[in-house]
Amino acid sequence: MSRSERLLDLIQCLRRHRRPVSGHMLADEMGVSIRTLYRDIATLQGQGAPIEGEAGLGYVLKPGFMLPPLMFSDEEIEAIVLGSRWVAKQPDQRLSAAAANALAKIAAVLPDDLREDLDGSTLLVGPSAAAIESIDLGLVRQAIRNERKLGFLYRAAGGAASERVVWPFALGFFDKVRVVVAWCEMRQDFRHFRADRIAELQATDTRYPRRRQTLLKEWRATLDKPRGSR
Repeated sequence: MSRSERLLDLIQCLRRHRRPVSGHMLADEMGVSIRTLYRDIATLQGQGAPIEGEAGLGYVLKPGFMLPPLMFSDEEIEAIVLGSRWVAKQPDQRLSAAAANALAKIAAVLPDDLREDLDGSTLLVGPSAAAIESIDLGLVRQAIRNERKLGFLYRAAGGAASERVVWPFALGFFDKVRVVVAWCEMRQDFRHFRADRIAELQATDTRYPRRRQTLLKEWRATLDKPRGSR
C-alpha cells in the first residue's frame, strides 16, 4: 500500500468513529505502528484535515471534511455503480433521479483513470419487478427525515380498511413492495405497512415525540426476540 493510499484509509477509518478514538486502536485497524500512525495524523493535519486530539486523549475527524479528488478501489467503484443503478430503476422518481445525479457528481471529481472505470463498469441491474405505488414515497422519506407524523388509510390483506396515524422511521425496499416501518398510534406498537396498500396519504407538521434513531434501535431489538414473545 502506498503512503497516499494509507492516508486516505486513515481518513476513512476516522470517519467511521464519531467519538475520539485512541491512537493505538487506529494503529491496530490500519495495521501500522503507533509511530507511523502519529506521523500520518500529523501529515493530514498539516494538509488541512480537521483532526482534533492528541496522543493519550484520542483523535476525531470533524464532520463535513472532504479530501478531493476522491479515490476508490475497484470494489468500491463497483459497489457505488451497482447501488446507484439499482436505485435508478426504482419507481420512486425523485430517489431515482438523485441516484443518477449523485453518480454524476462523483464522476466529476474522480481522476481520469477512475472515471473510466466508473463509466465502464460491467455490473448491470436487471429489469425491476413491477412495483405499483399509490403514494408518493418522497413524502414518506421527508417525514422520516423531519420526524413528522403521517396519516393514511390502510387496507389489510383481507380488504378491511382503517385510518392510521403513524411515526415513520424507516422505509424498506424489496423487489416487489416497499414497506413503511413505523410506530402505530392505534396499535401502540411497531407495525409494517405495505406502500401499495396505503391510500389518502397525508403529511403533517406534527413532530412525533421520540427521535427516529431511538425508534429504529427499539424496533431492531424486537427483531432479536423469539417470535412468540414479540
